[in-house]
Amino acid sequence: MTHTTIPLKHPLDDTGLSNQQAPAQPTPPQTPVIADISRYNHPLFLRREPGRHAGATYYFAAFTGSEPEPQAPRAAYNYKVLTWEQICELGRQYEAAQILWSKARLRRQATPVLRKAAPLWEAWTAAKTELERVYTGFRQTEDGRWRAQLLRLTDAETTAEAAAGAWDEIARQLAQLAAAQINAAGYDDELRLTTVAKDLGLDASDWHIEHIDAYTDRFWGEPTPLLERLAQQVNAQRERLVEVARLAGDPENPQHQLV
Repeated sequence: MTHTTIPLKHPLDDTGLSNQQAPAQPTPPQTPVIADISRYNHPLFLRREPGRHAGATYYFAAFTGSEPEPQAPRAAYNYKVLTWEQICELGRQYEAAQILWSKARLRRQATPVLRKAAPLWEAWTAAKTELERVYTGFRQTEDGRWRAQLLRLTDAETTAEAAAGAWDEIARQLAQLAAAQINAAGYDDELRLTTVAKDLGLDASDWHIEHIDAYTDRFWGEPTPLLERLAQQVNAQRERLVEVARLAGDPENPQHQLV
């Protein structure tokens, strides 16, 4: 029998197959590493539950308001294994924590101020009522007794001015606290001072409290909100008295006493 030898272009390996013909070994699929973000949760975080409209509800243990302002740890953003979705989720959690914390802080800080403000508002309303009563009394005051009534009026004005100034100072403190809560949570999650007061059994619905800018962004010598309102009322009353005395030809014209 004749043997024929066929030369190979490629050497055979140990399996008897050429290196060129050896089947490629499939690379096993790599399972993506999903980092555990629980290590970055806020200390008071309890759980997250799906919400309506693809949102979520975050549950926390009760905030006291004395905790540091909730902020996601810097390490969470430097941790290269976290996915963008995990980073966003962590951000939403801390946003919810900040809102709850800001409300708790407002309640804690505003409670003693609100309690102090209540009698100051009562003092202002009483002074304002007395001022209006004295001014109205000019309608029944005899011509010869206008000087005495003017003295009562100036006394009432002084009392009202002191009460308005005291109120504006406490109102400034409350406005500052309210502004800090809005800065932390946003206007959509504002906790109103009237709500905090109501929970304390106080009715603050008529209290005159403006935005903090009204108490801080003023020109030198410009009156604070309630003092400005009082000044307008006093000026209107005085102008009216001067006009009446002028029309009556009163020799004891109150103009000199009221200027």
